[in-house]
Formats: sequence, C-alpha cells, structure tokens
Amino acid sequence: MNIFKEYWTDFILLFYPNTCRACNGILTKGEQWICNDCVLDMPKSDYWKDINNPVNQLFWGKTKIEFASAFLLFSKGSRYRKLIHSLKYKDDQESGIQLGYLYGKEITKSSQYPQIDFIIPVPLHPKKQKKRGYNQSDCIADGLAKAMEVKYLDNVLFRTVNTQTQTKKHKDERWENVKGVFDVQNPELIKGKHILLVDDVITTGATIEHCALTLIEKTNCKVSIGCLARA
Repeated sequence: MNIFKEYWTDFILLFYPNTCRACNGILTKGEQWICNDCVLDMPKSDYWKDINNPVNQLFWGKTKIEFASAFLLFSKGSRYRKLIHSLKYKDDQESGIQLGYLYGKEITKSSQYPQIDFIIPVPLHPKKQKKRGYNQSDCIADGLAKAMEVKYLDNVLFRTVNTQTQTKKHKDERWENVKGVFDVQNPELIKGKHILLVDDVITTGATIEHCALTLIEKTNCKVSIGCLARA
C-alpha cells in the first residue's frame, strides 16, 4: 500500500509539481517547501553569534534586553523578502513555521542566548487577526518552539488597541503609535522566567520594545528578542 501511495504521489507531481517558495523552481524528491540551493543561499545575518550586532544595539541604554538578533537580512528585490511578504499577507503560514525552525536551530547553537523558558509572539489586535485569519508571529514562534524544544505561549501578551500600521511611519511616530497598547494576562506563567519575544521584521524596534517593557514591568521576567528579518 505504501509503495502504491508513493507511485501515485510521483504520478501527481508529474502534472502538478511542487515549487520552491523562494525561487519558484521545481522541488526535487526529498525537498520540501524550499529547495536546497535556496536554503544554502539564505542571507543569514549571524547576529545570534555576536553580542555587538546591530539589532542588539537598538536596545542599548533603553530597555533591559538580555540579547537580541534577527535571522535574515533584507535586500530590495530579494526572493527571501518575498517569503516574508507571503507569510504576512498571503496566508503562507508554512513559510513562517519553516523559517522559524531554521532560525531556532541556529539559536540552539549560540552561546549568546541564555536558557530560554518560553517563547512569546508579538500579538495582533483581535480584530486584525480575525481579518487576516492568523498571526504571522505565531507561525514563527511555532517553528522556533519545535527547533528549540521550548513551549510557546500565545495567552500572555495581548494588544489592547487596534493601531495603524507602522509601515510608513518614521521612528518617533512608530514609538508613539504603539505606546501603552500592550498588556499581560496570566502573568504567573512567566514570572521570573526568561522569555524569547518573537516578531517577523524589525525596523526601529519600537513595537517589540514596548512589548518587552510591558512583560518586564508586569511579570519581572527577563526578555530576549528574536526576529525573522531585519529591514
């Protein structure tokens, strides 16, 4: 029966081949989601190896962050930037999970990140999540959790205000736009724990910094940051 299923799958793929989410090339047998060439060519930042990396520096002298990094570096027109766009706007949740998994494997090899107790995704407002159907940061957190063998919690941090998008705002506007819009429930779950706070793309760091401040003030936890990409 398994042999028949394998032959049937191969037959279907002759007419409807799976393609790489990054380059659109046809995936060969054994490749899933993305081709091996695109995995090897990923513009990894290696920030998780360096305490002086630019993402970590965003928070120096401002918020007590244990460590911060991003997995990928964005460049205009990059096929990997397309992956993030598909995750965020085209319901490509699998890309978030798989990229999160690859990132998590790198973090587990890093001596810079202390022991992580829980992973928490940056939340969307319920209205925005209902409209989109999912939270892209949940997908990334799911992949990270699988790779790092750490539980992720989506029932602690929540957004109280449905703010405008940060995309076209400058640094000061971004900070004011998300000021005071996050809160915590079930604080006892993470009191005194070390949290990895997760988002998709980091630009100025305003959103994730407000999340971190809220978690630290409400639960006395330690916070590190992991973002999928740096804009």
